[in-house]
Amino acid sequence: MNLKALAKDTALYGLSSIVGRFLNYLLVPLYTYKIAAESGGYGIVTNLYAYSALLLVLLTFGMETTFFRFAGKEGEDERDVYGSALRLVGGVSLAFLAAALVFLRPIAGAMGYAAHPQYIACFACIAAMDAFQAIMFARLRQQHRPIKFIALKLGFVLVNITLNLLIFLVLPRFFEASPALADFYARNDGGVGLIFYANLFCTAAVMLGFIPEMRGLAYRSEPGLARRMLRYSWPLLLLGLVGILNQVADKILFPYLMPGEEGRVQLGIYGACVKLAMIMALLTQAFRYAYEPIVFGGAEKNKPEALAQGTRYFVIFAFLAWLAVMFYMPLIRHFINPGYWEGLKVVPIVMMAEIFMGVYFNLSFWYKLSDKTWWGAVISAIGAAVMIGVNVLGVSRWGYMACAWGGFAGYGVSMLLSYFIGQRHMQVRYDLPAMGRFLCCGAVFYIVYVLLGRFGAVWQMAAGTVMLLAYCALIYKDIKQTKI
Repeated sequence: MNLKALAKDTALYGLSSIVGRFLNYLLVPLYTYKIAAESGGYGIVTNLYAYSALLLVLLTFGMETTFFRFAGKEGEDERDVYGSALRLVGGVSLAFLAAALVFLRPIAGAMGYAAHPQYIACFACIAAMDAFQAIMFARLRQQHRPIKFIALKLGFVLVNITLNLLIFLVLPRFFEASPALADFYARNDGGVGLIFYANLFCTAAVMLGFIPEMRGLAYRSEPGLARRMLRYSWPLLLLGLVGILNQVADKILFPYLMPGEEGRVQLGIYGACVKLAMIMALLTQAFRYAYEPIVFGGAEKNKPEALAQGTRYFVIFAFLAWLAVMFYMPLIRHFINPGYWEGLKVVPIVMMAEIFMGVYFNLSFWYKLSDKTWWGAVISAIGAAVMIGVNVLGVSRWGYMACAWGGFAGYGVSMLLSYFIGQRHMQVRYDLPAMGRFLCCGAVFYIVYVLLGRFGAVWQMAAGTVMLLAYCALIYKDIKQTKI
């Protein structure tokens, strides 16, 4: 595998995610400064977006990875594969949307939003369109068309940010002149509901940009192909489910485990602080966008070496990102209102869980490439059970700290199981000593950084900067020695 090509594609496909998420980070201070922590409003945002992420996984049911696998498979027509994937996901999404709208009020009541069923309707429409668009975004990646991919992703983000700025900075200025507008704003939880309407508008706008890709629906469909794709994808659904559950199950379960207004307040604090840890999710997502097509499309004989190298450098650079966030936390924390700072202690735990998830993604190719995806279902089920168990048993005692440790434990168990079981099915010589050296070095740097806290944040961050440069020098030396 050409790691320079991997780095280039990671930068291209990751640009929309990294820049887009970074721009969305600008909404975090907007929300936390305009939505008071004690109101619980940000808890509503956190809870409903968690449901949205879960629905996206359910409605795509592993079809993105399935599309890559079958499009690169000998004897399969990639256009037929694309058309089948588009029809399968589109049909499921439409069925879901119809059911959600028919049973809207009972669903809203069960979720705790009986007073605002329009929120649920809004998210049902968003989830259906997002799932359909996921296959078309995968098609752009498969065809190596990063420009349109980036344009649509960033276009969504920029329009969404603009609408949110209007909602929280411009609209309130007209309240005195328009009592009806002020009343509408108040009925939507002080502008919280308008966040969801803005998202719906932007998602619909992206759909217009995919009109050329929708022609894939006209490609012929072979019933046998659809069945083979579904047989391959259902274990990936469970794999994706546990992955997203480790990210959002805590936010979905929290209102039930800690009911009432206090639960929403605590969820809002936790949700705001977890946003600061999402840089690791950005890195993992960018890496996946570039890495998945390369592994599935490359020469079979090079797969073990490719997997070993990819995992090695993911671990090294992911821990660099972890150190950077930890060392500059005295600055980064100002992205959110000080009223939310009590939850910052979850950031290092959640970021380490994201590293485990990234490693788990790298280790999962042994069963994807051998079409033994049922192993992914087994490992995923075990990881999900661990994560949910920690949440259910711990939230009442430790609050949202149990949520952070639940994700850590769930991903950690899945990562270890995938490694040990995978080595029995596909021998991959992962460079564990090299990864261990970098992790030990980073751990020593972090301990030194913590001990320097007594001298104040400025000196602490200055020392952290020196240690980050030293870590980068070690990476550069390692890359030169391996002649990438």
